[in-house]
Amino acid sequence: MRLSDVLSSQISSEYEQIEGFLSNRTPRSGQLRKISVGKIALNFYCKNCHDARTFISDENLYCIGVNKHLISIDTVLTCSRCDSTVQTWFLVESNGDIAGIAPEVRIAKRSERLSEMVLVYNERYDDFSDLLEKAQKAYRDGLGAGSLVYLRKILERTTMQTAEVSNINTKKPNGHRKSFKELLREVDTQCSIIPKEFTENGYRLFGELSDVIHGDTDEQLGLQKYDALCRLIIGILDNVKNNKELMTAIGSLGWND
Repeated sequence: MRLSDVLSSQISSEYEQIEGFLSNRTPRSGQLRKISVGKIALNFYCKNCHDARTFISDENLYCIGVNKHLISIDTVLTCSRCDSTVQTWFLVESNGDIAGIAPEVRIAKRSERLSEMVLVYNERYDDFSDLLEKAQKAYRDGLGAGSLVYLRKILERTTMQTAEVSNINTKKPNGHRKSFKELLREVDTQCSIIPKEFTENGYRLFGELSDVIHGDTDEQLGLQKYDALCRLIIGILDNVKNNKELMTAIGSLGWND
């Protein structure tokens, strides 16, 4: 495995062993060094191509030494089909000397500056694409609590909007708002927005995300849980989207009766 393989993967807390790339010479702090580690490839949504595309770095990459365990890499990724670009920065950490023969490394931090033609997520989720993009950016910037706050907003808005279009009353007979737990149960019972694999834990998902608001989740735990919680939120968005598409298809076939 080469360093480019790690940099082209999802951020993980696990270290991966790679081929040495610094010839046993640790760069001094602030020293620029050309490295041969392969091309970095990451997927983004390209507005120019109207599709998800792989964005690829140049073959020639440069790193800057921080200390014997850290290096910084700054590069530009270009769409494989057009000239849309993403400026990308990596902080690479080793659990030993990073200049070793077979160092074990991980991405300590990654940050992107997207051009106006590029999105982290594609536009299939309509109004929620922007929130997903903000959640992902917060996660990449190491803001575990912030990333989960955006995921909770998506769950709340999805539930409220589904209730509105399905004529489910969001208030009690006395005019007070229903608790989110009660509203989520009604919406899911009528519209099945929660994937069947975790229907019984729909409100538990909300509780996990809410722990952040109440200060019961630290940044590191939020980062550890992000991938799994984000996948569940995307599962709900996919369910809602698929239900709309299915209902449209059923209506066009005259099966609504």
